[in-house]
Order: sequence, then C-alpha cells, then structure tokens
Amino acid sequence: MFRLWIKEIKDNHHIKDITISDESNDSRTHKVFKSLEKGCSEFDLSVPIWLDKNISEFKSVSKTRFTRDSFIESIDFDYLEIQIIEED
Repeated sequence: MFRLWIKEIKDNHHIKDITISDESNDSRTHKVFKSLEKGCSEFDLSVPIWLDKNISEFKSVSKTRFTRDSFIESIDFDYLEIQIIEED
C-alpha cells in the first residue's frame, strides 16, 4: 500500500488535506505523480512544477512543500505540502 498525504497550509494552519492511496504495481515515482495529480484535481488546483529544491527535499525525506513559485496560477494559501505516509 502506498499513501500520499497532501495538505494546503495558510498562516500555519491546515486549510484542506487529503490522503491518496495507490495499490498499483507502478514505480514509486509514478505513484507520487499520479497521487499528486489526483489530489490537485480534488482541490481544483493545477499540478505544481517540481523545482530542484522539491526534488532533492523529496528524495531525502519523502516530503516537500510547493510554494507560489511552483504554481502557474495564483494560489490562496501559503504552500502545498506532500508527504509519503505509507509505503511498502
């Protein structure tokens, strides 16, 4: 089982959050991308752009924050945080 927790944060408070599960046989990378896309669809957001900082942070701690710089459109929160909470 793979689960990705996606949270919108504004002023250090959770605005929204969702946990996306994926039981497919896809690679970890595909599971992350598909889960992020699904979560952004639920939040009615465009999928953020992965900057170098996001990639290195995610590789080291399985967690990263997407700030305004990662979105093409304007956002009404401070950042979108993703974190793998279960992985087999």
